[in-house]
Amino acid sequence: MLVLTRKVGERILIGDDIVVQVVEFNRGSVKLGIEAPETVSIFRYEVYERIQEENRVSSKTGDSFDIIRAAEAWRRSQG
Repeated sequence: MLVLTRKVGERILIGDDIVVQVVEFNRGSVKLGIEAPETVSIFRYEVYERIQEENRVSSKTGDSFDIIRAAEAWRRSQG
């Protein structure tokens, strides 16, 4: 794991096309802005874990859950 110290407004580049910027720091929480191609799925880790758990449950019942379809539906619902 790479651990960096950044100030508000400073950025980190991941690969050639993903930029993470520290937008705000307030009372122990950090707000990050992420610029990435639309083809890159970005999830909060706790949401990703929940989706993975739903996938495990669905696979036991024979139902299937497509994370990419779910992400696209969520994006559409956010306007």
